[in-house]
Amino acid sequence: MRTMLAIGAVLFFGFSAHARAQEDATPEDASSAAAKSPATDAEESKSSEVAETLSQADGEDEGSGRSASDLAEDARRTAEDLTKTLDQNETVQQASAGILQPLYVAAEAMAFPAFYWLAFALMTAGVVSFLFQLVFAKLVVLAKGSISSREVISDAVGMIISAIGLILTTQAATENSSFPESPTSVISAAVAGVVLGVFLYRWGQAEEVEAARGRKKKR
Repeated sequence: MRTMLAIGAVLFFGFSAHARAQEDATPEDASSAAAKSPATDAEESKSSEVAETLSQADGEDEGSGRSASDLAEDARRTAEDLTKTLDQNETVQQASAGILQPLYVAAEAMAFPAFYWLAFALMTAGVVSFLFQLVFAKLVVLAKGSISSREVISDAVGMIISAIGLILTTQAATENSSFPESPTSVISAAVAGVVLGVFLYRWGQAEEVEAARGRKKKR
């Protein structure tokens, strides 16, 4: 009997201690959970806001990119439609024919090897002259303490025009003349063009030096 009473007392005190432990722990856990919940909610809210902002920015970038490409495509189509409309206009056709017809007549009248020899030599002279002007003449003028940006641009434009003329002259001579078929004619025209180009370069350099001296005196 005493043994049964002892066992019952042990069980009673054990259950009582366990219940008190649960009661003591429950408020702390609840308070910690309550304390952690707002912070967690705030972090989740901030993360969702950042993700939404980034997605909106990406959407705006994609929309602006598509808009720019659409505008470029619309401009290209508008230009093509306008070109087709103008090409079909009789007034524009007559104006184009009025510009080209005299050139066609002159080209047919001068379509002989000597003309292409002269044209080739002149275009070569222009390229050599303006190239030397851009390099050597500008160095000489710069040594005098003065240089003009307008002269640099002018010489660059002249060299580009001469180079285009040389290309077109060679193409026209190949299609309409026997000039390119004669190596002697091509070499002699090139030599004559180089000699003339050097002469023109020397002349242009002297003019630029005089202009540089005049600008220096005005200062």
